[in-house]
Amino acid sequence: MFDVGFWELCLVGLVSLLVIGPEKLPKVARIAGFWVGKARTMVASVKTEIKEELQAEELRQIFKEQAGLEELHKALGDGSDVVNDFAESLKSLPEQKEKQTDESKRV
Repeated sequence: MFDVGFWELCLVGLVSLLVIGPEKLPKVARIAGFWVGKARTMVASVKTEIKEELQAEELRQIFKEQAGLEELHKALGDGSDVVNDFAESLKSLPEQKEKQTDESKRV
């Protein structure tokens, strides 16, 4: 994240010691630590909320795709029923022709 080394931290500590003074420095450091901790927890909670929202959106998309697939399977099932009915009617055609020819021979 930030490229802060040991010497930069020492420089910040020295400047803060000179500006704030030795009596107020521990109190200021405690307050700064408190606010840094609050900021970290807030950033972490925002990250988790964003991650949860993205996962929820992905699940919604998967459910939409699944619903589309179910409709496709239903349509395929209906189509196969129609094909089976058509095949059965085609199989019965020769039998009907034989019956008609037999009836015409009788007449």
